[in-house]
Amino acid sequence: MNSVSTETNTDSADVLHRLPLLDRYLPAWIGLAMLSGIILGRLFDDLDDALERIEIGTVSLPIAIGLLAMMYPVLAKVRYSRVGAVAADRSLIVSSLFLNWVAGPALMFGLAWLFLSDLPEYRTGLIIVGLARCIAMVLIWNDLAGGDREAAAVLVALNSVFQILAYAVLGYFYLELLPDWLGFETTSLDVSMWDIAKIVLVFLGIPLLAGFLTRKWGERSKGIDWYEDKFLPAIGPVALYGLLFTIVVLFALQGDKITSEPWDVARIAVPLLAYFVIMWLGSFALGLRLGLSYEKNTTLAFTAAGNNFELAIAVAIGVFGVSSGQALAGVVGPLIEVPALVALVYVAQAARRRFYPSPIRNQGR
Repeated sequence: MNSVSTETNTDSADVLHRLPLLDRYLPAWIGLAMLSGIILGRLFDDLDDALERIEIGTVSLPIAIGLLAMMYPVLAKVRYSRVGAVAADRSLIVSSLFLNWVAGPALMFGLAWLFLSDLPEYRTGLIIVGLARCIAMVLIWNDLAGGDREAAAVLVALNSVFQILAYAVLGYFYLELLPDWLGFETTSLDVSMWDIAKIVLVFLGIPLLAGFLTRKWGERSKGIDWYEDKFLPAIGPVALYGLLFTIVVLFALQGDKITSEPWDVARIAVPLLAYFVIMWLGSFALGLRLGLSYEKNTTLAFTAAGNNFELAIAVAIGVFGVSSGQALAGVVGPLIEVPALVALVYVAQAARRRFYPSPIRNQGR
């Protein structure tokens, strides 16, 4: 037993040391990006106005650039010829739809009222975040944790379609209808299906189409080996650069609010952190019960736990205003989501060793 344990630990250490520097110390780089953004926001008072002057569908252009850079390399890695087989996996598809459109919004609604019953603006902002299912950063977390890329592409695309169709309806249900049934305070949410569709088309449609066309061109003109072994490793770091750039911009835009209202940020952070942990652990446990492979189970958990912060922020700003409490809650969402889901990447890797052990090598005995 000792020899097997030692060999496993050695293999894990070797894998860690073989990772690129950016991947190996990602939590440190993310922490540095957060700090850099806050410092930039504090040093340059007009930076937020400059960054928000040009927008794509109510999302700041620098953030849009970072998101597109983040998603393109991951979607270029997807083997689109395998997407059909993933889409035929009924247990994965049904589980994802249930977790994203029943469990997730209901959990966020409960946590928002439990922790922020006395702060209606922040409470509404959290519920808006809970209704926005992830289409961007989830691809990064899934890739880092060794999830199924093809499954991630299918689930993100499927949930994006549901997002267009269901977001406004669920907003009415969780902000007006259900609170009224329970005797709680109600809030109206005036957002059109087209506004949501524009954000989804920009932040999923563009990188998805670019990734698909890139793979088709690369495989036909250079061959699969060149595409997999040369091209993808070359563009891979762009995704993490895009992530770090986006974090810097987000913290630069909201650094003043974060530092001037730390108690409010902390109040918003507690239910958010609880949400990410409960959703991920609950989803992973469900995948275990369903007998999903590690790769598909990891994808299920991350696509259920992540949120579409660009949509949530755009809706909060468009409906309630840029200086509203709802907008602040939307902004705090990704600020908590990033470190929380980075930590869950490591949890996923530990769960792999615990629940999906590799076959013990034949050691000649």
